[in-house]
Amino acid sequence: MPELPEVETTRQGILPYLQDQVIDHLIIRTPRLRWAISRELFTLSSEKIIGIKRRAKYLIIELEIGYIIVHLGMSGSLRIVSDQDPVDKHDHVDMILTNGKILRYNDPRKFGAWLWTATLERFSLFSKLGPEPLSDAFTGDYLFAKSRKRQTVVKAWLMNNEIVVGVGNIYANEVLFSCKIHPKTVVSTLTQQQCEQLAMQIKQILQQAIKQGGTTLQDFIQPDGRPGYFKQSLQVYGRKDEPCVCCGHLIETIVIGQRTSFYCPICQVLNK
Repeated sequence: MPELPEVETTRQGILPYLQDQVIDHLIIRTPRLRWAISRELFTLSSEKIIGIKRRAKYLIIELEIGYIIVHLGMSGSLRIVSDQDPVDKHDHVDMILTNGKILRYNDPRKFGAWLWTATLERFSLFSKLGPEPLSDAFTGDYLFAKSRKRQTVVKAWLMNNEIVVGVGNIYANEVLFSCKIHPKTVVSTLTQQQCEQLAMQIKQILQQAIKQGGTTLQDFIQPDGRPGYFKQSLQVYGRKDEPCVCCGHLIETIVIGQRTSFYCPICQVLNK
């Protein structure tokens, strides 16, 4: 599933092709993905693209009259193609630009979204989102305050979009390993120093992943077709029964919130 670095890599990849261009029209081959595609998009035409932003794992295509909200879901991807490129059976949406370029959305599992909103302030899917992890609002002090009297485990807590957006399964595993925190640690037991370390490592690891183009595991590739290379830097995720890069003990797994967590039982000791 594309996580925040993959979505940000996609945003950066398509921006030069879409910035200040004019949408001629959209071709919508599949009217329903995770949700029904907003009816406004079926008739959208002759609208200039002002910019492309990201909120959590959502891409925001800003027009003069409103915003197209795109979510890549579990397996979605965006490509810049021409009208000479053949259409795949999983190519559900084409955004046709007046310069001849096409932004093409492919999604084998059809769990993504193409939505419309006139204003971001009243867009319901953004109403409960926590701070962006790379923003100044996301700090160790913020995490420490949020962790008090909470009995949830830290792995699930970091993946809660109401606490912080965009820290998915891959990066939560990597962050906890780098901080030497067991994924089942109860968050109310985290110290101020641990929260400072978590905030710092989340920023550093996400920035590193963005710089390297995201993590290609199964479905994600960049808009130009090149894979992301952060997979080569993974310290713990996907390395079950392989030696820990720090101590040599074999990496183990547990299931937390229906997601597999990878950890080193020597480096990440669970405090009783």
